[in-house]
Amino acid sequence: MAETPDIHQEEEALGKAIDLRLMGRLFRLAVPYKKYVLGSLAVLLLESAVGLAGPLLTAAAIDLILAPKAARDVASAIVHRSLTWLGLPTQGTAGLGAIALLFLASTVAAFFLTVLMILWTSQMGQGVMYDLRTRIFGHLQRADISVYDRTPVGRLMTRLTTDVDALNELFTSGFVSLLGDVAVLGGIVALLFALNASLAAITFGVLLPMLFVTNWFRKGARDTYRDVRTRIARVNSFLQEHVSGVAVVQLFRQERRSLERFAVVNDEHRKANIRSIFYYAIFYPALDFLSAIGMAAIVAYGGWLVMRGRMSVGAVVAFLQYSKRFYRPLMDLSEKYNILQAAMASSERIFKLLDSPPRIAAPPSPVPVPEPFRGDVVFERVKFGYNPDEPVLKGINFHAETGKTVAFVGATGSGKSTILSLLLRFYDPLAGRILVDGIDVKAFDPVAMRSRFGIVLQDTFLFSGTIAENVSFFDPKMPRKKIEEACLEVGLGPLLSRIPGGLDAKLAERGGGLSVGEKQLVSFARALARDPRILILDEATSSVDPETEAKIEEAISRLLTGRTSLVVAHRLSTIVRADRILVVSHGEIRESGTHAELLERGGVYARLYALQLKDREAAA
Repeated sequence: MAETPDIHQEEEALGKAIDLRLMGRLFRLAVPYKKYVLGSLAVLLLESAVGLAGPLLTAAAIDLILAPKAARDVASAIVHRSLTWLGLPTQGTAGLGAIALLFLASTVAAFFLTVLMILWTSQMGQGVMYDLRTRIFGHLQRADISVYDRTPVGRLMTRLTTDVDALNELFTSGFVSLLGDVAVLGGIVALLFALNASLAAITFGVLLPMLFVTNWFRKGARDTYRDVRTRIARVNSFLQEHVSGVAVVQLFRQERRSLERFAVVNDEHRKANIRSIFYYAIFYPALDFLSAIGMAAIVAYGGWLVMRGRMSVGAVVAFLQYSKRFYRPLMDLSEKYNILQAAMASSERIFKLLDSPPRIAAPPSPVPVPEPFRGDVVFERVKFGYNPDEPVLKGINFHAETGKTVAFVGATGSGKSTILSLLLRFYDPLAGRILVDGIDVKAFDPVAMRSRFGIVLQDTFLFSGTIAENVSFFDPKMPRKKIEEACLEVGLGPLLSRIPGGLDAKLAERGGGLSVGEKQLVSFARALARDPRILILDEATSSVDPETEAKIEEAISRLLTGRTSLVVAHRLSTIVRADRILVVSHGEIRESGTHAELLERGGVYARLYALQLKDREAAA
C-alpha cells in the first residue's frame, strides 16, 4: 500500500503568484468585513485622485509666475477651470494664493484619506487573522492524534503564525495598495499623454528594461523566498523540540551539541535570507538607475520643447513629477508581487490543512451515549497497526464488565497503551469491533463518548493556571466543593496546605513548581472530579516515589470501586487486586486471569511478578 503524502509536511510547496481559486477563498474570508473592504476601496480611489493634483497645481503656479499672459498649457488649463468652478481668482498674486490653498487642501485631504484607509484595512486584516487563527486552532483541536505523531509541532505553529501573518500583509498592505498602484498608474498615463504624447512615449522607453529587471527579480526572489520559508520552518521545529526538552538536554549535558546543531539550522536560515537580500540589493538600485535615465530624457527633450515654445516650463516640471510617481509604483508592484506570492503559498498550505478532514469524526447521525451509561467494554478480534504493514495488535479479545477492573501487563511495546487509545477512539482498528454498552464506538460522537471517561496518563500535562483550574480543566461550571473533594480524595491535602494559595496557587507552564509526583496527583484529581463511569490509568503511578505510591494506592482503590477500570501498569503490585489481568505480548493476549490464578499457572505473569518481587527485596 502506497504511503499517503503528508500534506502538513509540504513546507516547500510554492503556488502560482495568482491562483484564482485561492483568491476566491481568501476574499470569502473578508466577507464579514465587507464594509471595511468597500470603504477602503472608495477611499483609495479618492486618495489616488487627490494625489494626482499636486503636479498639476505646481505646473499652474510656475506658468502663472513665468508667463502669466501666455496661452495656458494642459496642466494650467485644468487648474484654471477648477479655480473658476470654485469661484477662486485665477490671475496674479490672488491666483497664486488660490493655487497654494488648493495644494494645501489636497495635502490635508490625502492625509486624512490615508489614515482612514490604513485604519479600515487594518480592521479588515486583523479581523481575518482572528477568524483564521481561531478556525485553524479549532481544526487542530479536532485533528487526529496521528497528525501530531507525524508532524512537528513547530511546523503547525508556523501555520498559525507566519502563514497567517502573510495573509494579513496581503489584506492590509498588499491587495488594497496593489489596486492603489494600478489606479495611480492609470491616472498618470492618461495625464502624461494629455500633457505631451511624444514626451510620454520617451518616458515609457525605459519600461522594457524595467520589465526585464523585474522579471529577473521575480524569478530569483521566488526561489529564495521558498528557501527562506523552508529554513524558518526548520528553525521553528528545532526550537519547539529543544525548548520543550531542555531538561533532558541539560540532564545529558548536551547543551553544546544542541547549540551546535541549532547553529547549523540557524546559519542555513541566515544564508537563505542573504541570498534573498541579494536580489533586493540589485533590484531597487537598478530601477532607480533606469528611472534616472528616464528623467534625464524628459529634462533633455522637454527642455528642447520649451525652448521652441511647444511646451511650458510648468508642464515639463509636472511631467517630471508624474514620471517619478510613475516609476515608484512600478517598484512597489514588484514588492506587492512578492506579498501576493507569499500569500498564495501560505493560503495554499493553510487551506490544505483545513481541507484535510479528521478521519476520526462523528458519523452523520451519531448514536446518543446511553443513559444510564454502564461502561461495559468489549474488544472483538481487534487488529491494528500504525503502519498497515506493521501490526501492533493481532486480534485482541476481552470483556471488561461494568464496575470491574481489568489490568494489562506486558513488555514495553507489546500494545497495552494502543488498546486504550483505540478504546478512546484516537485511532480506529483495521479489523474487529470495539463495543461500549453493546454499541460500536464508531457510532458515537467521539467527543461525547470521551466525556464519560476519566484518564490518568504516564506523561502528565498541566496548563498555566491555578491548581483548581487544572483540576476542573477551566470549567467554570464545576462546583468548588467538587474540586476540593477530588483533591482530598487523591491525597493532595498536604500539598494544598503547604503551597501558598492552596487551590488557587498559580502553576507555571506544564505545572512548573510541582514535583513529578504532585503533578500526577493533580491529574488523578482531574479524572476523579468528573466522576467517570470508565476510568483509564496508563502507567499512572510510574512517576511517583514508593512513599507517594503508597499514599495514593488506597485512593486508587476507592476510585476503582463501582467503575469500569482499565489499568496499564509495570508495577505489578498496583494491580494485584484487579478482577482480571491480561498479559499482552507482541500484540496478543497470552494469559488471562486473577492475580492468584496467574501465579498458580506459573507462566509469563508469574515470572514477571517474581522478578519484581526479587528486585524489591534486593532494594530493601
